[in-house]
Amino acid sequence: MRSRGDEPAVSRGEQAEAAEREEARRRILAQAEAERVPVEETTRAVPDRRWRRGQ
Repeated sequence: MRSRGDEPAVSRGEQAEAAEREEARRRILAQAEAERVPVEETTRAVPDRRWRRGQ
């Protein structure tokens, strides 16, 4: 069944699913931000004594 011309009617179930998907997306983004490692920590140089050990 259609409403307002050619636009399909959106059921309450579809609206609830869309809201759940949006909430899940927000939770995942919040978790990823909480677990993010700052760039400063990932680009730190290795101390000389570690890489010279193999030589």
